[in-house]
Amino acid sequence: MILPKERDPRLVTIRRGGTLTDEHHHLLALWAATCAEHVLPLFESLRPEDPRPRQAIAAARAWVRGEIKMMEARAAGGHAMAAARDLRGSARYAAYAAGQAAVVAHVAAHALGAAAYAIKAACAAAPAGESESARQRECQWQRDQLPDAIRELVLDDQRVRNALCWFVFS
Repeated sequence: MILPKERDPRLVTIRRGGTLTDEHHHLLALWAATCAEHVLPLFESLRPEDPRPRQAIAAARAWVRGEIKMMEARAAGGHAMAAARDLRGSARYAAYAAGQAAVVAHVAAHALGAAAYAIKAACAAAPAGESESARQRECQWQRDQLPDAIRELVLDDQRVRNALCWFVFS
């Protein structure tokens, strides 16, 4: 479980009593979709006929554009995670990353889940003995994609929830 027992108000929207603006919520969703899409080929190479993870990433972006409702994005995320059920390794983690990206529309804190699962996917796909360098490369790549407006929030959240996220951000 990548969500803490007590939610960080910086990752809760203003209308729900937190401090997260819609603009920053959208940026988190887009960043999560980008992280998931980066490792999506690891799923699609194994299951090219299964569109659910790609559809979840598209749903995250469609939600940001106001084209679908939160519940539709959340449902797409659930379908992507269902695509992972019978898989192992990098393909499973890539599908989970896509699912987490779509559910950012529901809970902004899932953005870190998308990133963490993408890092786990990259590590699982790495040749023997190269997992740590793959982790570092993927983590840095993700950080390079962060918009300035949410950079400090995400980096701080990575520090706070690193232990919950299998220490992939350290």
